[in-house]
Amino acid sequence: MEKLRVGVVGIGFIGAAHVEALRRLGYVDVVAVADQSGGAKRAEAVFVEHGYDDYREMIEKENLDAVHICTPNNTHYEMAMYAMEHGLSVMVEKPFTMTVEQAESLCAYAKEHNIVTAVNHSLRMNPQVQQMKAMVRSGEVGKIYAVTGSYLQDWLFLESDWSWRLDPKLSGKTRAFSDIGTHWIDMVEDIIGERAVELLAEFDIMHKTRKKPKKEVATFSGMALRPEDYEDVPIETEDWCSILFRFENGAIGSLNVSQVTAGRKNQQIISISGSKCALHWDSEDSQELWIGRRETFNQKAPKDPSILSDEAQKVIGYPGGHVEGFPDTFKMQFSKFYQAVREKDTSRKEFANFENGLREMILNEKVYESAQKRAWVKI
Repeated sequence: MEKLRVGVVGIGFIGAAHVEALRRLGYVDVVAVADQSGGAKRAEAVFVEHGYDDYREMIEKENLDAVHICTPNNTHYEMAMYAMEHGLSVMVEKPFTMTVEQAESLCAYAKEHNIVTAVNHSLRMNPQVQQMKAMVRSGEVGKIYAVTGSYLQDWLFLESDWSWRLDPKLSGKTRAFSDIGTHWIDMVEDIIGERAVELLAEFDIMHKTRKKPKKEVATFSGMALRPEDYEDVPIETEDWCSILFRFENGAIGSLNVSQVTAGRKNQQIISISGSKCALHWDSEDSQELWIGRRETFNQKAPKDPSILSDEAQKVIGYPGGHVEGFPDTFKMQFSKFYQAVREKDTSRKEFANFENGLREMILNEKVYESAQKRAWVKI
């Protein structure tokens, strides 16, 4: 079997995670990386043979089958379009683009030219998330009347915590929602098979001014600097947001998103209330799915391919009792994507594609609009 040739643009925390997961597939070679801060240095750090400062040079020279874009989202449109114009399949990190118009343009080009695309909403690929989806679709949960949950982190808890995501010129008008809240609503809409049709959002900024380091600090590093190493910068995007949703079937949704909740490193919760049973999944206990019933015992379903649904089995790589987590969702997402790339199949819907990226951008716009108006808005 001939291996697929892949290039990765942007080698920070997420870019390096892409490289590691791609290598685990076995039939994909990461032949080059590109990074404007020094491609050769970044390539050496992840043991890739070729490194470029300019992604365009990499695309033109390396005879690639696909490219992964792992840079700030103000660059995604230009890079994705350039890659597609060169006939490449494209995997883009989220948030997808900066605007709905950019997202629409990428979707239209991909559709017209029959290009396999993806947005890295990899958290769909947690086995228990797939189990929830299978139970909802089979009718076991019954009619859904409420979906609640949260996505909580603390990596921006301190006034001195800094990331490029705090700059709206790089990340867009929303931050906590576009960065992590979009994961939650993408998963929920995929699980229940229903889209949100209205929402009400409220934003808050914990640190109205932050201390920006005068030298580069890696995301999640917690690196300590001296007071003179900072400059004060006003903050425009939300640290916290609370959102109410109304779904197509009448179900109510509620979501709390935070990047400033002390002690919560990366916790997602999805709770579904149905007419037959309830489901509850907590990413901090990701190997089990709680199933609540009125008339009999509650259950906890472990991550075990021998007893879970076919859908869950397809994203499990190890036997029951062997823990799988965040990196494994990348591997499973990429596996499904590259099966589609090999088959040139743009119809596959189990992973998020550019159309889902467009949906994400529409939701971003509506969440921002609602927070500014402090009113319900239709989607």
